[in-house]
Amino acid sequence: MRNCAPARRPFLRLVLLATVLVTVLAACSREEIDDSVPAEELYERAHRALQAGAWPTAVDRYKELTTRYPFGRHAEQAQLDMAYAMYKGRQGEEAITTLDRFVRTYPTHPNVDYAWYLKGLVHYDQAMGFLRRLFPGQVVDRDQSSARDAFMDFQELIRRFPESRYVADARQRMVFLRNAMAEQDIVIGEYYFRRGAYIAAINRAEHVIENYPQAPANIDALDLMARSYTRLDLPELAADTRRVLEHNYGDVSLDRDEPSWWRRLWPFD
Repeated sequence: MRNCAPARRPFLRLVLLATVLVTVLAACSREEIDDSVPAEELYERAHRALQAGAWPTAVDRYKELTTRYPFGRHAEQAQLDMAYAMYKGRQGEEAITTLDRFVRTYPTHPNVDYAWYLKGLVHYDQAMGFLRRLFPGQVVDRDQSSARDAFMDFQELIRRFPESRYVADARQRMVFLRNAMAEQDIVIGEYYFRRGAYIAAINRAEHVIENYPQAPANIDALDLMARSYTRLDLPELAADTRRVLEHNYGDVSLDRDEPSWWRRLWPFD
């Protein structure tokens, strides 16, 4: 009886080996079958997943299509669709990489304007993320970078394709981004002011005026400069700044006792 167990071991090994071989052969058989699927069918499968909002599945199917059929109209459109699925599936960096590759590879493609627009949307979405909406002005470094990238993408779209159907929406988003970036700079300038860093506050206000000339935050920028000059005991510069403020914006009322909605959302220093 003691010899039965050793005798069964070679048999068990053979069974396991046979199982592994069957599995491998079945997988190879499936791959061969899948390889015979035409590009049109693979594209339709991916497109159905996209329409159903199954973003990860759509991405996987578009990747399969572009891997097996790297050339042709289906592969070209698949890259754009895949980038959109990545964007909707919160894979922003992957979407940007895909779109950059598309723009480099197909610079004259009929839908390359959409690629620029989608790049802007990805960066815009990153700038308008959860923390940005909840605590504006306190995730400045990351959000300012994303906002600038979005602004530049939309600007490039307008420059290259002024007749594109995406231009109108891009312009509206650029106005919002400009105003938001200017407002964030004011938040930083006020932070410096509260800590007595008046020169830094003036520099930040000047940055707003020079880079966002039509933003509503210019009023706050001029007021911040005037108050900073006053604290630095530079009454002439403070008076000149006040005159510029009044000349351009009339008798504005700036109630410093009432915190802005930006400050109310983030009451910490």
